[in-house]
Amino acid sequence: MTYKYFPHTEEDLQAMLSTIGIDSIDALYAQIPEAIRFRDNYQLPTEMSEIEVRQLFERLGQQNKQLTCYAGYGVYDHYTPSVIPQLLQRSEFLTSYTPYQAEISQGTLHYIFEYQSMMAELTGMDISNASMYDGTTATAEAMMMAVAAGKKQNRVLVSETLNADTRKVLDTYALHHGIELVTIAAEDGVTSRKSLEALLAEGGVAGVIVQQPNAVGIIEDYSGFADACHDKKALFIMNSVAADLAVLKTPGEWGADIAVGDGQSLGIPMQWGGPYVGYMCCTEKLIRKMPGRIVGKTVDNRGQRAFVLTLQAREQHIRRQKATSNICSNQSLMALWVTVYLSLMGKQGLKEAAELSYAGAHYLCDKLLATGKFHLVYDQPFFNEFLVHYDGNMDNLFSSCRMNGILPGVRMDDGNLLMAVTEKRTKEEIIEYMKIIEGI
Repeated sequence: MTYKYFPHTEEDLQAMLSTIGIDSIDALYAQIPEAIRFRDNYQLPTEMSEIEVRQLFERLGQQNKQLTCYAGYGVYDHYTPSVIPQLLQRSEFLTSYTPYQAEISQGTLHYIFEYQSMMAELTGMDISNASMYDGTTATAEAMMMAVAAGKKQNRVLVSETLNADTRKVLDTYALHHGIELVTIAAEDGVTSRKSLEALLAEGGVAGVIVQQPNAVGIIEDYSGFADACHDKKALFIMNSVAADLAVLKTPGEWGADIAVGDGQSLGIPMQWGGPYVGYMCCTEKLIRKMPGRIVGKTVDNRGQRAFVLTLQAREQHIRRQKATSNICSNQSLMALWVTVYLSLMGKQGLKEAAELSYAGAHYLCDKLLATGKFHLVYDQPFFNEFLVHYDGNMDNLFSSCRMNGILPGVRMDDGNLLMAVTEKRTKEEIIEYMKIIEGI
């Protein structure tokens, strides 16, 4: 055997490859672009003592350059109270897994129940599950949930203003589940009501997916969207940045049937892409179509409060071939992170953080526009993220900013730059940022 700790022999591997109709591991991964494949030898050191290992990782860590972040596009540099990682590093949290045995998992079940309660309140929805992997896959699960609820309808309409990365995940899921995705056109940066109604009129629509704020930070007006969807028996699905719901109209208030998105904005560090936590909430009538865990509160045979996994007939460990989804494990450690964050911040703290983010973004935007080098791409209301066109050389902008310890935003196409501001960005930082821009 090539690796003594791997259970599969070369014969096992060949048998599996033959079963799926290919002859090599390379053919299995043929769709992975060559540009992101690692072809060199791993630069792994020989054995080391403990102190040498610590010194090695300290040296590696020093290669990371921490930048003041104005990038967003779904991941945001929000503040993390120091108490959260301290609590989550307790062994009972780090080692916990899916709480099948309620009698020995009351602590885990309890905090998941609290997470569900808080997310349902934050989104204005009836029901929350026990968390998903991330916001993109949660949106894909919502798409499949709509098709499952729509029975013979397999068309899902997706707004052009949805995050492009999320759309790619939807495309992948749809390809292998026989779902037809159709794009709702955008007009002046927002979802076209006219396009939506025309596509709904064609029939066969199981669900409609929109984003609030949308991919470029615009706060869209979805008045009447839910009614238009419901008139055609389609579900209205809204993807939102969780923290923004502290001040924005909630998906429940918009009449959404399913609310999804990423909970990273609720105090989870950006940490190079994960792990994060996706949320999914819905109306009560859709609870049996919802994937993932659902924790309920009940009483035991002594009349004491108890927490249990409920409605498990939905789950794949009961009838896998007929399950709503194959999502099984949940991000409960990250759900606990969100729960502690929401408990610490409270309603007022969440609102203040959101208002600081909003004020900072508008302050920076005004300063940029005043230079004459930047112009808003869309004349639309925005929250803490906005899209501007830069008249100068974008390469020089990024180079100058990085040399001065700043990540200026997310580079889009056609000379456009997407910038985000959170409560962590101070007025002094924004002024320093503007000095760099004015000096280019």
